[in-house]
Amino acid sequence: MAPQTSIPTVANVLGTIGTVFWCVQLIPQVWRNYRTKSTEGLPAMMMFLWSACSVPFGVYAIVQNFNIPIMVQPQCFGLLCLITWGQCLIYGRKWRTTTITLLLALIALFAGLQTLLVFLIRPAYHRGTSWPVTLVGVIAAVLLISGYIPVPFEILKRRGRVVGIDFGFLTIDWLGAFFSLMAIATQNSVDVLGVVMYSVCAAIEAGIFISQAIWLLRTRSIRRRAKEAAIPYEDFPEAQTWQANGFKLTLPTWRRKAEADEKSSGNTSASASTVCVAVEDERSEELAAREMEGGESV
Repeated sequence: MAPQTSIPTVANVLGTIGTVFWCVQLIPQVWRNYRTKSTEGLPAMMMFLWSACSVPFGVYAIVQNFNIPIMVQPQCFGLLCLITWGQCLIYGRKWRTTTITLLLALIALFAGLQTLLVFLIRPAYHRGTSWPVTLVGVIAAVLLISGYIPVPFEILKRRGRVVGIDFGFLTIDWLGAFFSLMAIATQNSVDVLGVVMYSVCAAIEAGIFISQAIWLLRTRSIRRRAKEAAIPYEDFPEAQTWQANGFKLTLPTWRRKAEADEKSSGNTSASASTVCVAVEDERSEELAAREMEGGESV
């Protein structure tokens, strides 16, 4: 597709609305993570892949001279994703001192890589060589979609319940994708790859909403009984039993073997400790008996 030479006003307006949503989309999620000090259910890999997606996505928008809001959008998106990923490391994996340094290094790396790719690809694109732009666009789409892969597994583990993902974030993110999609659709020439990326994003997030709605419908009686008993749903025995019957992920063979070895070594250590205690007790009894014999003889 040829570079955009003029951008319709409606495309700029829609793109600006989409960018505003995507500039604040992850703020509810960041606040939730900070308030609860937990990122359980929020895949760290999703946030990292999304932040990495911002590099080729930004190159794709800048080289093709999309409207300014669409060019700014990947930068805001990537920064917020990196912040959320950092929270996953701090609250989920208990990283501390190295997290800030790592985030700053990644920001510098992503910014430098994006600048370099723009300067390398743009001259060739203006000469009519379009495959490099198409390639970075495909990479951006693959990274964006790959970020969603862990989400269904998290949902399946909980029988459709969405845990850890803030619905304020999902709502704003869906609106950002929708308005950005409309902005691309109203440009003089429609970018198919951009349409696909935003459409997939909006469709998957709509699926997350639907999954939570179905879970609420299926558990309405259990949640009502838990409320009547004044017990939180997570602590209600019936709810625990129902949730425990969800989809279970099978560990890889090497993980199962490692865990079995750990248990085996733990049992061996426990057995050895028991034997040592028994031997010590036996020795103590023998010494006590000898002392008693010595006392009697005196």
